[in-house]
Amino acid sequence: MTAPSTAERMTRLLTLVPYLQARPDGVRLADAAGDFGVSEAQLRRDLDLLWVCGLPGHGPGDLIDLAFEGDRVRVTFTAGMVRPLRLSTDEAVALIVALRTLLEMPGLAEGEAVSRALAKVSAAAGHPGEVHAPVAVSVGAAEQSLAAVRDGLERGRALHLHYYVPSRDERTERTVDPMRLLLVDGRWYLEAWCRNVEGTRLFRLDRIDEVAVLDEPGAPPDEATERDLDSGLYQPGAEAPLVRLRLARTARWVADYYPVEDVAEVTDPPGGLAVAVRTSDLGWARRLVSSLGGSALVDSPTELAAQVAGEARAALARYAD
Repeated sequence: MTAPSTAERMTRLLTLVPYLQARPDGVRLADAAGDFGVSEAQLRRDLDLLWVCGLPGHGPGDLIDLAFEGDRVRVTFTAGMVRPLRLSTDEAVALIVALRTLLEMPGLAEGEAVSRALAKVSAAAGHPGEVHAPVAVSVGAAEQSLAAVRDGLERGRALHLHYYVPSRDERTERTVDPMRLLLVDGRWYLEAWCRNVEGTRLFRLDRIDEVAVLDEPGAPPDEATERDLDSGLYQPGAEAPLVRLRLARTARWVADYYPVEDVAEVTDPPGGLAVAVRTSDLGWARRLVSSLGGSALVDSPTELAAQVAGEARAALARYAD
């Protein structure tokens, strides 16, 4: 399960209020989500979080206030957050260099948009011409993967990936038929038909160690369908196990951070929540529960509860030794 980057979300939250302030008549949620490059569901979660942020005192009159009218939203109290973020000189130079590096990458589909962004940033930073400071540019692995994937998509070729799976701490090799590139929450993903598992998969480009464009055609079969991202990146199938947890008060944040089902208040533990998380990776669920210490109890499945209990007993035994 992929969670949004804290830094990326914080940047978006800081920008949302002046963005809404500049649109006093409100803006459609779908349009705002498109402007920020996130799903509408993610934007709603961001707005819910903004609603409980504000000035010291943290009373109702101190918090950012929003008004929803149908499918539109507007800000009615900004709590002083009315100015857009300003780039420092170093930040502006770094952004200009990054945009110029992106323009030089092979197979760039949005070259015109990148050129316009570069011109605007350069003018705003007071560098309409060249950046005078000496700068060393290095294209990293993710950028190289992006260029190769674009090349494969444009030429209709299959790709061979060396891909890291963090949930299993495993590096895999697989041949895929590319379908499309996605930019979600600041990260690039390749959606492709994976021949190894015979199914459509999303591959995060910064987890691709190596990628080779093959001579054979990339031809996804008819059953390869593109994922609807309105419900988020992580969408386990109906056959994925349903993990039922009881969360203590201190772990209620799990229900906000991860996509959960069947949320209900419980008295045991006091102030807690009962939630259900559908996941195809019980190893991930085991690590989540273990990381919460005693703040989460597994109600089902029984094998997961047994694994968590076994790991806890083994950890206690190490302390005894």
